[in-house]
Amino acid sequence: MHLRTFILTFIAWIFLQKAVAQSYTQTIRGTVVDQSLQTALPGATIVILNSDPLRGTSTEADGSFRLNQVPVGRHSLKITSLGYKELILPNIVVDAGKELVLNVALQEAIVTVNEVTVKPQIEKEKPFNEMATVSARTFSVEETQKFAAAVNDPARMATAYAGVVGADDGGNQIVIRGNSPTGLLWRMEGVDIPNPNHFANMGSAGGGISILSAQLLANSDFMTGAFPAEYGNALSGVFDLRLRKGNNSKREHTIQAGVLGIDVASEGPFSKNYKGSYLFNYRYSTLGLLSKMGVSIGPFANIFQDLSFNVYLPAGKAGNFTLFGFGGLSNSDLDAVKDSTQWKSDGERFNDHFFAKTGAVGATHSIHLTKRAFLKSVLLFSGYQSGYENESLETGYVPQLQLREAYRIRKQIASSTLTYKFNSQHTLRVGLTGSVLGFNLERKERLPELNTMQTQIQINDQTSTVQAYGQWNYRMTEKLTFNAGMHYLRLMLNNTDAVEPRGSVRWAFVPKHAVSFGYGLHSQVQNLATYFATQPSENGSSNRNLGFTRSHHLVLAYDWSLNDHLRVKAESYYQSLFNIPISADKPNAFAMVNSFDGLTTERLTNKGVGRNYGLELTVEQFLHNNVYFLLSSSLYDSRYRGSDNIWRDTRFNGKFAFSFQGGKEWVLGESGKNVIGVNLKLTYYGGYRATPIDLAESIRKQETVFVDSQSYSQKLPDYFRTDVRFSWKRNKRHSTRTLSLDIQNATNRQNVYGQYFEPRSGTVKTSYMTPLIPVLSYRVAF
Repeated sequence: MHLRTFILTFIAWIFLQKAVAQSYTQTIRGTVVDQSLQTALPGATIVILNSDPLRGTSTEADGSFRLNQVPVGRHSLKITSLGYKELILPNIVVDAGKELVLNVALQEAIVTVNEVTVKPQIEKEKPFNEMATVSARTFSVEETQKFAAAVNDPARMATAYAGVVGADDGGNQIVIRGNSPTGLLWRMEGVDIPNPNHFANMGSAGGGISILSAQLLANSDFMTGAFPAEYGNALSGVFDLRLRKGNNSKREHTIQAGVLGIDVASEGPFSKNYKGSYLFNYRYSTLGLLSKMGVSIGPFANIFQDLSFNVYLPAGKAGNFTLFGFGGLSNSDLDAVKDSTQWKSDGERFNDHFFAKTGAVGATHSIHLTKRAFLKSVLLFSGYQSGYENESLETGYVPQLQLREAYRIRKQIASSTLTYKFNSQHTLRVGLTGSVLGFNLERKERLPELNTMQTQIQINDQTSTVQAYGQWNYRMTEKLTFNAGMHYLRLMLNNTDAVEPRGSVRWAFVPKHAVSFGYGLHSQVQNLATYFATQPSENGSSNRNLGFTRSHHLVLAYDWSLNDHLRVKAESYYQSLFNIPISADKPNAFAMVNSFDGLTTERLTNKGVGRNYGLELTVEQFLHNNVYFLLSSSLYDSRYRGSDNIWRDTRFNGKFAFSFQGGKEWVLGESGKNVIGVNLKLTYYGGYRATPIDLAESIRKQETVFVDSQSYSQKLPDYFRTDVRFSWKRNKRHSTRTLSLDIQNATNRQNVYGQYFEPRSGTVKTSYMTPLIPVLSYRVAF
């Protein structure tokens, strides 16, 4: 069946479904807390707007509330509490399959309600971290599920935001404001976590597909520059992930089957009278299941499985405990065909075998020391292991090893954060984090001229890092807010340290208009393997003494809220990078800012510099009349200077980026039991930079040889892609069923990835990114 016929049949079938004349309802419940201290707010009122008659309730002594028999569909809630700013939660989704459990955080008002009435505002994009003023926004689980081509992946979802583009269709690595993908930091529950993606290389910040399940994530923050003092060891962006608690009053389940894999999630209470809960999700790849069933899946196989969980254990006056974690196993194998007459290129004579294992298990403890002091501590154990082997088929199709890599990283983190709220205007947050890193690193590569394997990395060692920070939030008035802080980072391996001042200010000078300014000095540790990738030279120098890559961030932003659902935001930024690792042995164009994983065998020195600057514009309509859109655009420049003292474009300097993400919902049947969704994403950005290939030298050496003096002088064709997502959600009496079809690269455009030399033909070939890919999925929540 042709794809067009399938789509038309799919849509027609959905519209022909007749609504059953029944009214389905569900429960909305949750807690209302103080934003800074997470203390319960008893007596807060929750009202369902536009309900007839008006429906509402108030919170109990522990801040909990419950609204029963709420019709399924979208609703808006208004939450108020004496002494706090009113809050509106717009367009929350109530489904029949699961209770809607909310954790609502209110910000204390500076003046009392007797002095002034503060109009409630919808601040959907406002980050949860009140100390993040610029280049920050919250993202919802609904967005990761709804956005076209997001497929429940936070990183792929983020490419709809201004200043963020994908690095490669085949993975979810992202380029933020022209920076290398390695500049991204992943955090969960307040501590750094290893790269949470399958098929990830050591040192990278992305992979083929996310390990994390949308079933576990709560609304979280995403930042793209000048982030607050609590975030360290990052240069370009931060995913600050929060986990939701499982339902502690009834057991609920979700089963999802699709092209990517089979997911099973479950949550519920431990006992009737205990407010603790569990939540877990397990997934196994579809290809892996077919392989287990004996079905041939061809010469190229990507197989993965993962598990993630969150267990909430309240302990009364002793505070609250949680156990959380995730783990993923992935392997990718490509076996050469043992028939040289079928080889179309020399690359088809190679066997490639890759595996990766990633996991983290943590525990948190949070307690209110006083009415004004909140302490949260986290202990995390994590590990990463990957291996890669490349073999060439020689005479008689006997495999000969060409490259072997084996990396193991073990990490233990202990972190503690104290938040002290002096009053409604002044909040202080301080934290200390210690990490112990153990590593076993090995890399061997065959030297063509000697036809022998040479060890490039062989180390078994450990080191540690220390991070500390303090930050102060001062709300001078409801319209004027200041943030100031300091971050400290130290690497014990070579006693490198950095003191980093941070600060920001936001001024809402007239209603619906605000300007913000932020500054931050940021530093990042190098890929651990890079410190040991070379042996000491005659003068004793090696990469072991490399310092941090560092950068100054400056951001100026303007926000204009045209109304409750339409917003315009403009940001300009300047990033000055220094201490970039570049070649220490000879003048050339090499620099770490062009790397996908920060790993090299070059001998390096921290003498490189770079600069990124640009202008971003976002026009966003939150869901209104069942329509939403997000229009993001940016103009930017990304340049660096290597050891040859020449300023060049970085690899990721596409100059411009444009993205349109939008969608429409059609509500069918009584009380919105059936919802049809169509979502569209258009992506257009400037092509990345490449280095020309020296054809004559490549023919002589029978391998790809680049012209170093012309590094990144060649601009690849501009990138364009169309993604479409169709969905049909149907509420039944005790379940919600969602059928979706994601068509990635719907026009099947051939976007250029790069070029390489092909020895068999003696010509330069072009490699392309992924073609049209349909991703079908069916989910049942009950």
